[in-house]
Amino acid sequence: MSFATTDLCDDHPELLESGALAVLPPLFTRYGKHARFSGPATTLKVFEDNALVRSTLETDGNGHVLVIDGGGSTRRALVGGQLGVLAQNNGWAGIVVYGCIRDTDEINACEVGVRALGAHPQKSSKKGDGDRNVRIQIAGVAVSPGDWIYADADGVLVSRGKLA
Repeated sequence: MSFATTDLCDDHPELLESGALAVLPPLFTRYGKHARFSGPATTLKVFEDNALVRSTLETDGNGHVLVIDGGGSTRRALVGGQLGVLAQNNGWAGIVVYGCIRDTDEINACEVGVRALGAHPQKSSKKGDGDRNVRIQIAGVAVSPGDWIYADADGVLVSRGKLA
């Protein structure tokens, strides 16, 4: 997988102008072994509850990126070390969390790319509340299931289609 988000932005100004390509605000910290990852989005909308995150990561990821709208909460972690291992072992390309993670040393040892607002030691609740494969908002940017996510050291892009 060879791409640079800077080049994708430079090569597709018309998509940026139309909104078919968007850049997530620079709020995210990089975790996991993969600095660069891409794939179609699987979306979740949850709030301080990661039961749906776990059940989703337990499925075959098929190279998808799990994009979690955690409402921007920095009060609890939605992804921890065990879920990082699940993502790695089940073929997920990456995880973008509009919220926090924990067990950062464990996640940094995983062969997966992760972006999150930060780390928080408190675990989330496990009630199972939330929605899967719905249109979500990540820091004001809409993400629909199947949109393409491109992440590298310079940022995270959301594209309505796969970019060459």
